[in-house]
Formats: sequence, C-alpha cells, structure tokens
Amino acid sequence: MPFVNVKIAGRPLEADQVGVLHREVTALMAEVLGKKVELTAVLIEEVPAAAWQVGARPVSCAAHIEAAVTAGTNSRREKADFIARADALLRRVLGDELPLASYVVVHEIAADAWGYGGRTQEHRRLAR
Repeated sequence: MPFVNVKIAGRPLEADQVGVLHREVTALMAEVLGKKVELTAVLIEEVPAAAWQVGARPVSCAAHIEAAVTAGTNSRREKADFIARADALLRRVLGDELPLASYVVVHEIAADAWGYGGRTQEHRRLAR
C-alpha cells in the first residue's frame, strides 16, 4: 500500500508527462519494490519554480520523489535500485535542466503507524 508523492517545479507538465510519471512510478513500485499496483497511490504535484532553490540559487526545473512503504518490506538493494531508476525516469521526462540535487526518498513506516481502509498494515499482517 505504498504512497508516492512526486513534486515538480519549472515549466508546467504536459498531460503526457503526467501520464508517464503516474504509469512508470507505479510500475517501478511494483517491479522493483514488489508493491501491488492496485494499492499504489501516486500524487504528482507541481509547485512554482520560484519556490524551489538548490544551493541557495534559483532553478528552472526541479523534482523530488518521496515513496512511503511499510518498514522491513524491502532490501537495501531494492531501495537503491528504486532510487536509481526513479532518478533516471525524472531525467528522461524532465530533461537535462534537472539539478543533480534531485532527491528520491524511500520512507519506511512502521506497520502499526499507517494503513488504508481503516486498518493498519500490522492488522493486515496479523490477520493473514
């Protein structure tokens, strides 16, 4: 039941770019981290370029991905692979203007601290 927040700054995204980001981030969550597609939520947020700086300098384009997963469900290698492939996706979709300091973060959240449908992940695990 992962949740992924993709923040993008710069020129407005085209509809096809948004579609590519939704589809491919969801696919990465499934292929790399083993998450269920039908439970993967992806939110794309566009923020004003003026609100984002890197190294205390304005940028013309920026991006940040935060993925939340249940703690202990992925290996270090899987998380590293996700980070590398998500960065490559951002660079492919947004281009060469993307700063090196474009972060991809995998947050591991305790199973008893989040859930969906009114039940925690811990509750689901214990019910199996």
